[in-house]
Amino acid sequence: MKANIGITDKNLQAVALMLNKILADEYVLYTKVRNYHWNIEGSNFMEMHKFYEDMYNGIDELIDEIAERVRKLGHYSEGRLKDFLKLTNLTEETYSSEQKKQLQNLLNDHETLARNLRNDINACSDKYKDLGTADFLTGLLKQHETWAWFVRSYLK
Repeated sequence: MKANIGITDKNLQAVALMLNKILADEYVLYTKVRNYHWNIEGSNFMEMHKFYEDMYNGIDELIDEIAERVRKLGHYSEGRLKDFLKLTNLTEETYSSEQKKQLQNLLNDHETLARNLRNDINACSDKYKDLGTADFLTGLLKQHETWAWFVRSYLK
């Protein structure tokens, strides 16, 4: 059933596509963190294993919330890997068990998401008149800024 929430159909469609791109980014990041969780090596294995587990569990929650936000707007959420790979702004990296390389990749991704989310928040509020999604995306932004800070602290 069509959403009648005070936002034009054209704007709802644009915001749904935006959210599906964010969903794709989050899913690629989730998979990357899961991979690093499985393949980390080193003297602080347990610490990093747990750090990555906490991160991918947090991202998993975000994935569900993003997909549900798309549905709240009356559109379908992407859910196939091939679609995620077409929509994502992130890249899959080569396998690595090297902590510094893993962390640098994650920092790059969290910061990319933060920059993109800032632009999306502005578009939602100014262009698409969707303050609910702008607020929702602000929460995602804060989470990625926190994870970037955590990752950055390991790289010092």
